[in-house]
Amino acid sequence: MLAGRISAGDLSAFVFYAVVVAMAVGTLSEAWGDVQRASGAAAAIIELLDSVADIKAPLAPVALPDPAPGVVTFEDVGFCYPASPGRSALQGFTITVARGETVALVGPSGAGKTTVFQLLLRFYDPQHGAVRIDGVDLRAADPAEVRKRIGLVPQDPVIFGADAWENIGFGRPGATGPEIRAAAEAAHAAEFLDNLPRGFATFLGEKGVRLSGGQRQRLAIARAILRDPAILLLDEATSALDAESELAVQRALAALSAGRTTIVIAHRLATVLRADRIIVLEEGRVAAAGSHAELLSQGGLYTRLAALQFDQAGAPISCGKYNQRTNVAT
Repeated sequence: MLAGRISAGDLSAFVFYAVVVAMAVGTLSEAWGDVQRASGAAAAIIELLDSVADIKAPLAPVALPDPAPGVVTFEDVGFCYPASPGRSALQGFTITVARGETVALVGPSGAGKTTVFQLLLRFYDPQHGAVRIDGVDLRAADPAEVRKRIGLVPQDPVIFGADAWENIGFGRPGATGPEIRAAAEAAHAAEFLDNLPRGFATFLGEKGVRLSGGQRQRLAIARAILRDPAILLLDEATSALDAESELAVQRALAALSAGRTTIVIAHRLATVLRADRIIVLEEGRVAAAGSHAELLSQGGLYTRLAALQFDQAGAPISCGKYNQRTNVAT
C-alpha cells in the first residue's frame, strides 16, 4: 500500500477476509470434533442395538395357568453372576412359597437375597436347578408373561417426571381414572396427593423430588396395587423412612400383600415379625427357616442378628438404648 501497488481499501478487505477465513477454519475444527464424538456415540448405540439378549422367549413358550395361583418354587438353584463366575451367589437353594404365603428373606449383605429377586424376575437364568412359577420353569415361559404376574416395590422407587395419574397408571397401562384413584386410596397416597396444588395432576418433579421418601414409597405401592399381581416382591421398602412414614407405608403394604404370595427382603427384622415364614440366608444357602420364635430357639445366625436389633423383651432397640460414648447397644 505504501508503494502504491494496492489501495487502503484493498488492505482493509484483505484483513477482513483473513479474519473471516480464520474464524471459519476454527469453527470447522470444532465441528469436526463434534462429528468424531457423534461417530463414537453412534457406534456404541449400533453395538447396543445389534446385541442379542441372553434372556428371551422360547419359540414355543409354555402358557402359565390362568388365573394365577402365585406359587413360587426354587429347586436346587445354583447361580454365579457373569462378572464373578467363580463365586456362587446361590448354591443348593431350595424353597417353595405357597399361594398367599408371606416369606421373608433375611441375612447379611451378600447372602443372596437380591439374587433371589433377580432370578424370579428372570433377569438371569440359573446355571443349575430351576425357578418355577405355578409349576412352569421360567426358561420355558415368555418373560413378558412372567413379569406381568409380579409386582415389585423397591427400596428406591422410580418416580417419573410426570403427575400422579401417569406415575400410578404406569403399573397398568389403560387403567381408568377411578381405578388409579382407588389404588392411591388403598396405598394411603390419596391423602397427600389431594393436598398438592393441582391434586393428582401436580407435576411431581424429576425422580419425585417434590415428594418425601414415604410419599414416594406409597406411590410405588399404589402402582403395584393397580397392577394387581399374583406375586409381590418387597425389597426393604421401609428401610430409609422415619417412624411416622414407616407406619403409613406398613399399613399400605398390609393392604397390598393381603391374599397375595409375598416375598420380602429385610435387614430390619422388626418389619418381618408377622411373616408366615422367615428364611435365613448365609453365603447363598438356606441356613435356617421358621417363625421368629422358632428361629430364636434354634440359635445361630438369626439369633445373632436379632440380638443386635432387639432387647431382651423382644422389642426393637431404639436410639435411646445405645451408649453414646461407645455406640454399642446396651
